[in-house]
Amino acid sequence: MPTTKSRRSAAGDPGGMSVSEAGRRGGNAVKRKYGREYYSEIGRKGGAAIAKERGPSYYSEIGKKGGEMVKRNQGAEFYSEIGRKGGEALRSKHGPEYYSRIGKKGGASRARGSKST
Repeated sequence: MPTTKSRRSAAGDPGGMSVSEAGRRGGNAVKRKYGREYYSEIGRKGGAAIAKERGPSYYSEIGKKGGEMVKRNQGAEFYSEIGRKGGEALRSKHGPEYYSRIGKKGGASRARGSKST
């Protein structure tokens, strides 16, 4: 059975495009016509509809399953590596004092929270 990428048009035209190529072209045409924001908007609407239908815990469940799958496939060290890379990217973007600023904000927020309880 041919894969999705190797399928040709229904007429059997050997010069036809693959299903993935047709999808890519169609997606690009929609993006040109409606703009990138269109995809964000329909994504938000779809996400809200799913949350309403299945409840907010649905996203927690699929996130947990996805994280477990990544851990199984990539190993636990993968998370350490991407965390390190993310930290380096933040440091190069915002400077080393960034961590000091956000640490102080977090500490102040935590102190305010503990006083009110």
